[in-house]
Amino acid sequence: MNREALLMEYYETLSAELGPSHWWPGDSPFEIAVGAILVQNTNWKNVEKAIANLKANDALTVQGMRSLSIAELQDLIRPSGFFRIKSDRLLNFLDLLEKNSAECVTDLSGFETSELREMLLSVKGIGPETADSILLYALEKPSFVVDAYTRRIFNRHMLVHEDIDYHELQSFFADVLTEDVQLFNEFHALLVKTAKEWCKKTNPDCERCPLGKFLQS
Repeated sequence: MNREALLMEYYETLSAELGPSHWWPGDSPFEIAVGAILVQNTNWKNVEKAIANLKANDALTVQGMRSLSIAELQDLIRPSGFFRIKSDRLLNFLDLLEKNSAECVTDLSGFETSELREMLLSVKGIGPETADSILLYALEKPSFVVDAYTRRIFNRHMLVHEDIDYHELQSFFADVLTEDVQLFNEFHALLVKTAKEWCKKTNPDCERCPLGKFLQS
């Protein structure tokens, strides 16, 4: 079986078991982008608290966030952890938008995906995973997102090596799958769910995992 067929079998198995993910949660592309920055080194529940604080203070727009003092912004995003560092990253992101006369992140949609990715990566504090999350989930660009969960699952299935870097792991998917925003969106979300539910860092439950059959084969 070639790699594309194998990956699609993984996808279809998880999709049948778990159903639609409706990920990434957010009421606007800007909120999704902010969430992608805030979720670094924390869990989504903490991000939800920070997002709720920003919403309550009308700060989930470029203008609304700019109206806050640095102390106010840090206080609102405190639940997400590393709030001083993350406030700088958010402001750096706003600088990118304003540099390109963008009132919202969607105003950047006219750029080619590769160019837009380089623009995002030029922002201090935005790495490949965050950039690709913004591209895929906020801007609906076909940029496959990979993470530690992806690496864990496919390393345990002996399809990638343990020390594979981000670019190589992303290429493992992107080089063979059809560029499809919905597929990329759903596949990543399903892998995250699988890692959290069954393919845990310690004591993985391979017997009950939908992907267990691939280990057996």
